[in-house]
Amino acid sequence: MAKFDIRTLKKEEIRVRIDEVKQTRLQVNSQNVYAAGIVLYKDARCDQRILDEIFDHRWKRQHEIIGGNNYCTVSYYDDEIKEWISKQDVGTEQNFEEEKSAASDAFKRACTNLGIGRELYTTPKEMLIYLKDDGRETYVSKNTGKITASKDIKLYVGDIQYNENKEITKLVVVDDKGYCRYQFPYLPEGVKAPQQTA
Repeated sequence: MAKFDIRTLKKEEIRVRIDEVKQTRLQVNSQNVYAAGIVLYKDARCDQRILDEIFDHRWKRQHEIIGGNNYCTVSYYDDEIKEWISKQDVGTEQNFEEEKSAASDAFKRACTNLGIGRELYTTPKEMLIYLKDDGRETYVSKNTGKITASKDIKLYVGDIQYNENKEITKLVVVDDKGYCRYQFPYLPEGVKAPQQTA
């Protein structure tokens, strides 16, 4: 069976979202803030591009409902053994367009089983940023009464590096103004992130 080298994700292929805002207000550098967890993820378009890049369009996806759950099978054609090789996984529904999101999630999970983006599982256990309690970065949700992150906060991967085992050894998350909001290994938050050199 032919072995394919699935590269690690580039920084611009990785998305960052705020997962949960802790409800206890803190004070950091004389500012009222809330700690919030962040998560790195990839989207389905990223998976499609990498599949095209590796398998030159000799791949396919198939969805089926099993026990009420959306399963996706991603297959590629192996020229060496003249057979289709497949990986499958199940999707979970999100809060929007449930059927479509479950299908997309199943596809992304099946692609992870092939090895695409598996390095994201090596992120630090808990990645926290601080959100200012100033009405711009956080607000009280009318629906739940809980402190919620503003949708205006845009976070990006400013830099990411891996070792030979495809484990993350450096991670910088910046906001749309270029300020560092998280770094592994640690860098104090709010410091202007150094520009990445090619």
